[in-house]
Amino acid sequence: MQFSINRHAFIKSLNDVSRAISSRTTIPILTNIKIVVSDDELILTGSNSDISIETRLPESDTTAQLVIKEKGGITLPATFFSSIVKNLPADELILSVDGLRASITSGASAFTINGQDIRNYPQLPEMDDVQSLSVSAAQLVDIISQTKISASTQESRPILTGIHLALDGLDVKAVTTDSHRLSQRIVTLTGTDAHIKADVIIPAKSFNELQSLLEGQDRVEIKLSSNQAVFDLGHTTFYSRLLEGNYPETDRLIPTESTTQLTIDASDLLGAINRASLLSHESRNNVVQLAIKDGLVTLTGTSQEVGQVQENLLTKTVEGENLEISFNPDYVRDALRIFSGKSIDIKFTTNLRPFTLTPSGETDNKQLQLITPVRTF
Repeated sequence: MQFSINRHAFIKSLNDVSRAISSRTTIPILTNIKIVVSDDELILTGSNSDISIETRLPESDTTAQLVIKEKGGITLPATFFSSIVKNLPADELILSVDGLRASITSGASAFTINGQDIRNYPQLPEMDDVQSLSVSAAQLVDIISQTKISASTQESRPILTGIHLALDGLDVKAVTTDSHRLSQRIVTLTGTDAHIKADVIIPAKSFNELQSLLEGQDRVEIKLSSNQAVFDLGHTTFYSRLLEGNYPETDRLIPTESTTQLTIDASDLLGAINRASLLSHESRNNVVQLAIKDGLVTLTGTSQEVGQVQENLLTKTVEGENLEISFNPDYVRDALRIFSGKSIDIKFTTNLRPFTLTPSGETDNKQLQLITPVRTF
């Protein structure tokens, strides 16, 4: 195998597939990157068994300046190989393979590293009973960014580490919860006539890596099967396993009525919570308190070791009963960043029931964050 290529174009492709490679894998060869050269293209593959990323660089792509001399394949240690490529001196690199030994030359530099046979590398997942649809990359980014914050990071309940997607016709409902908070986003797909019905749970970690690949993309082709989701981005294909099991019924967690409501600019509340959490983070329980009394809203952060901060919030409207409620400021801060630049409604029932944050005036829960308060007595 032998080819030459523009090093900068090659680095971008290496970075893309390296997102799927982990040093913490039970299959040693998956710490390698798979490199295959055919008659007219270069194919790079990275995988950690949960996600796989394959990117293709055709010889016809003038940006890559790919010139194929001899086809073949090898797998090379991903971290070491990437470090070599990124530190080469010239714009062009030449990779040639003899047996299981790869030679990398660029300018006056020459490296030789040992690889492994591509026949030992796991095959990409096979798909059965596939449903396909094309979606706007911007809408997919919107769904991911507004829900991934509430996905659990605890493997004790694996199902909660995913984003639950329910597709019905052109409507997509995405939900995550870690039992302390919940995020929900409902969108109507644009630019597609595919009407499919599916219910899948995709690991939030997979979506984190996919989101980075979506930058600059226009549309994404999605293929769903019983155990895999595949996202086709043109020259790059992203594979993710699906989580098995039934996601909890989350609709019942969302309050249908409220006794107290306030409207405030998300950025104003975010600033106040940032200040209050300077003290709460010094406390063992990391809690701030919101008090609503006779139309005045006060936010308090306390640390027995350091002191106290108290701030009267500038609200647009306050309605309903007086209330004192405590919560984790980090959860609310994550939610507020999603609403940046918007006016939001915060609706409370009691000081021990979850409260919701939604864009001001919206009542359809299409963009909703729910936070469970903290009991402080």
